[in-house]
Amino acid sequence: MSHRILPGLLLALVLAPAAPAQNLQYEVAGLREDIRGLVQRVGELNLRVEQLERENAELRKRTTSQDFATITQLNEAVADLNRTISAATASSKSETLQQVAAQMERLAKQTNAAIDSLAKGMATRPAVNNIFTDDYPKEGLSYTVQKGDTLSSIATKHGAKVQDIINANKITDPRSIQVGQTLFIPTTAK
Repeated sequence: MSHRILPGLLLALVLAPAAPAQNLQYEVAGLREDIRGLVQRVGELNLRVEQLERENAELRKRTTSQDFATITQLNEAVADLNRTISAATASSKSETLQQVAAQMERLAKQTNAAIDSLAKGMATRPAVNNIFTDDYPKEGLSYTVQKGDTLSSIATKHGAKVQDIINANKITDPRSIQVGQTLFIPTTAK
């Protein structure tokens, strides 16, 4: 830049009429100040360029130090995860089926034990009467079974026969009368 300024200065000196020496000194001083300002500005710009170059180098280091995965690598990782999930799912299903099978086996044993118990109870029970006759008095009264009543106590209370009450009400199990149940009590006329 200083090469460009000097020819212009020389031209100004040649073309200028004989200016007083004082004006020339002012102009030279002004030019020197302009040059000093330009030199300072160029120095600042050099510092800024150096700073930007350092930051750029730092960014390059960071970028190259990071690992980037390719699409192929990502696909392989996803495939590995899918295989792992499939294996875990299969294992979980197998364990669940084993637990269910064990529970079903326990339930089957409990059910068989309950059926055996019922069968033993049925074997010791007296035969249930499923044959009813119409051979009982057709006149009588209604009676509601009370707590503590048995067919025998009801028959005694009303002067009736137990078998007549069974036939009239078609009771298959004499021990199964319920409190609140209404029975027809056949009675003979007196």
